[in-house]
Amino acid sequence: MPFYVLKMGGSLMPTARDLIRALLPLAEEGYSFLVVPGGGLMADLVREIHSRGDLSEEAAHWMAILAMEQYAYFLADGTGAALTREISRSKRKSDGPVQVLLPYRALIEDDRGLGHNWNYTSDSVAALVAWKLHAPLIKATNVDGVILDGKVVLEVPASRMLGRKSCIDLGTIELLCGLLKGSSVWVLNGTDVQQFINALKRGEGGTVIKG
Repeated sequence: MPFYVLKMGGSLMPTARDLIRALLPLAEEGYSFLVVPGGGLMADLVREIHSRGDLSEEAAHWMAILAMEQYAYFLADGTGAALTREISRSKRKSDGPVQVLLPYRALIEDDRGLGHNWNYTSDSVAALVAWKLHAPLIKATNVDGVILDGKVVLEVPASRMLGRKSCIDLGTIELLCGLLKGSSVWVLNGTDVQQFINALKRGEGGTVIKG
């Protein structure tokens, strides 16, 4: 049965809950998802405070992780998705096919591989979660994929993106070139819910970044 770790970008806030709702009926086809929330507007506020010099990087890191928890509550509210504090594949039918991760406690216990700086954001958290679960990772965001030389590429090695600003954080690229080598991230536009579901089922569209 297809199981995915799905990073839900904060950029999708206007459509994110519609996308969560659209994932639920896919349970009838055997799909299940662990959603890793972005930080959204809450993490942007932490970044702003840090940029003023009022926070250490360590404090900003954990406040941004807590911002992910706030977005998780937003994603689950009224959608039928369940909240979870466990980095695991759902094993009980009562958990439902879509779980949204509250990452703070799990990361306090073990966040090996995650730098405590702004290079490592919720993208990197999602990459580590997918690696721990031996699961494919999709990053749902507001762009069509990775743009190189003016066009979206279907596939790109992570090594080509080292140091390059893009729709995925620099920490994830570094992880794909190191600890997570052999893993990949599928970047897929989630602004149009039906197009996202169609792309998911076909396994086409967006960009696959390969470690």
